[in-house]
Parts: sequence; structure tokens; C-alpha cells
Amino acid sequence: MGLQRILISNAKGGCGKTTITTNIASHYAQQGLNVRLFDHDNQGSSLAWINRRAETLNTIHGVDASKNKDHRLTRSWQLRVPPETDVAVIDTPAGAEIIELTSLFQHNDSVLIPVLPSPIDIHATAHFIKELLTTGKARKRMIRLAVIANRVRKNTIMYHALERFLFSLNIPFISSLRDTQLYARAIETGIGVQELSSSRNKIDREQWAPILRWLETPVTSERADVRPLFSQQEI
Repeated sequence: MGLQRILISNAKGGCGKTTITTNIASHYAQQGLNVRLFDHDNQGSSLAWINRRAETLNTIHGVDASKNKDHRLTRSWQLRVPPETDVAVIDTPAGAEIIELTSLFQHNDSVLIPVLPSPIDIHATAHFIKELLTTGKARKRMIRLAVIANRVRKNTIMYHALERFLFSLNIPFISSLRDTQLYARAIETGIGVQELSSSRNKIDREQWAPILRWLETPVTSERADVRPLFSQQEI
């Protein structure tokens, strides 16, 4: 397989980009692939997660991309992706201008946009997506976009408002991840939900399944009709 590049992005901070980034990286590492995680956050949260991983778990190579202050894909930055890399997972910087952010994008990248169920986050994400599609010209550059509802509670007024907003977008809304302390514990111990075998996280693995399917479906496939919801099981 060629290099697969997955970017987790939203100009709004605090939307759970690190959670999405680390869980995607751990999934592909668990498959035995060579995974390289690029952390653009000055706080280095994703890199700290890697450092907490047990030696018995499959290796994830971390790159401190925050040192590249203008966030652009210079030749020297590209050379830091060894040819044997199978998957590059990129935790993009929060608060970056759209032009700076889209300078990270390459042809056929997959971009995941997490959004929280709050009026501020919904408004900020709507503006961000509009800029990606207009100023950033993501569609013309063959960038695949999808949205994930993050830290949601079922059957709340705010979740239903978020759901209506996501269904109104002209890009796939591929899954909803529940609000659970499991993710905080996973960050603290350097693991991902796919690396847990406990029956307690069965729901979480089910919620991740459509995200992984979307990432692993060929780029040429039509996916505008992806509309996963919570399972009927209470969370």
C-alpha cells in the first residue's frame, strides 16, 4: 500500500483532536503497520501519549511538528516521513489560519473534523468547514472530509441540535463518540480503545467501526450517504 495520510483538524481548540489522533494511530499500529504521528500542538499531548505507551505495544513513531512554526510542508518536513511509513496521522494545530492549515494538505488526504455538542463549537465548526470548502478549496484539491460528533450524550437537546447540524452538511457525518472517562484513561496510559479487550468498551469499538471503514474505503467510492447513529443500546 502507498502512504496513507490522515489529518485531524478543526480551528476550534478543545474539540478532542488528540483523542481522535491517538486512537487512529493505535488502530493502525495494532494492524502491524508502520505508523508515524505528527503532533503540531505546542503542548505535545499526542507525543506525551506515545511516551506513555508500554514497550509491549506496537511502536508508533512520534514527530514534533510544532517546531515547524509556519506549519508548511517544506521539503525538509517531507523528508521526515521515511519511505517505509504506511500511515501518517497528523494532529493539526488549533487556531491556525485556513491558508496555513490547508498548506498541510496533499492530494487525496483524509481529513476528520471532530465537533463537540455545544452552540459555540457548532458555530465555529460551521465556519471552519465553509472556509475549507471555499478559501481552502478542499474539494478541488481532492481532499476527503468527514465529521465526527465527539463527547456526546444520547438523547440530550444539545446532541440532537448537533446531529441536525451535521446531517445538514454536504460532507459525511460518519460517527458519534460517547462522553466517557475511558478516553481519558486511555490517554493517560498510552493506549487506544482498539487495544482494549474489555467488554466495557464494546460500545466504543462499535462507534469507531464506521470511522475506520470510511478511512479504509477506496478514495473513489461514493460516501455522501454515510449516516451512522448511536446504536440502540443505552450508553
